Amino acid sequence: MNVVRLEWLRLWRTYRLLVLLVVFAFFGLLGPLTAAYLPEIVGLATQSEGLEAAVDLPEPVPTDGIVQYIGNISQLGLIVVAAIAAQALAIDFTPGLAAFYRTRQPSPRSWLVPRGAATTLAAGAAWTLGLLAAVYETVLLIGPLPPGATVLGWALWVVYLGFAVAVVALCAALARSKVAVIALSVGLLLAIALVGVVPQIGDWLPSHLVGAPAALVAQDATGSDFVAAAVVTVVATGAALLGAIHLMGRREL
Repeated sequence: MNVVRLEWLRLWRTYRLLVLLVVFAFFGLLGPLTAAYLPEIVGLATQSEGLEAAVDLPEPVPTDGIVQYIGNISQLGLIVVAAIAAQALAIDFTPGLAAFYRTRQPSPRSWLVPRGAATTLAAGAAWTLGLLAAVYETVLLIGPLPPGATVLGWALWVVYLGFAVAVVALCAALARSKVAVIALSVGLLLAIALVGVVPQIGDWLPSHLVGAPAALVAQDATGSDFVAAAVVTVVATGAALLGAIHLMGRREL
């Protein structure tokens, strides 16, 4: 049995894949629902507080459903991905697992890349399920979405998820515990997003891909606006994996 299939079975049998699917599907259903009924929710809230002034909110548009979904998973969803990736990639903090791999596969590449690939595949499957749920509810409750822009936004987020898993792999080679791996990974992803606020720099960073699905379906951007960020993300993913392999290879247990 190869390492990818072994890791996939482990993800399934430990219910980690199920957790990913449930979290992303939940936010995929919640986002458009919140966007569609936000005026009613705000109205009920103001009435319950005894406020007489009406809150005038614009009618929801299809983009709002995707924006709500992305806003949720770009925070809580990525934390879940980082936690599950840390369980797969930080093997040195599980003595039995570390002994198994390091005595049978001396090069970290032989297990780091397959386990990272399996985790990325699981995260991509969860993201896809959540997006399908968000698109379905958005079309049902608000209105249609452009298919081509939706598919392109999906693909760009898969690229970003691969980068996020690679960041976890690099942090697993630097940190000294699984909790530290998760905290450092999330911290780095947030730091990149903060730097991305600067317009001249942000268009080149991986964090630029996070808002791609919403921007594309709203027709505020085209695919060419994300080419630079996508190329940088792919290069950064490879560099993070190479760095993780090098550092893990030098680690003494």
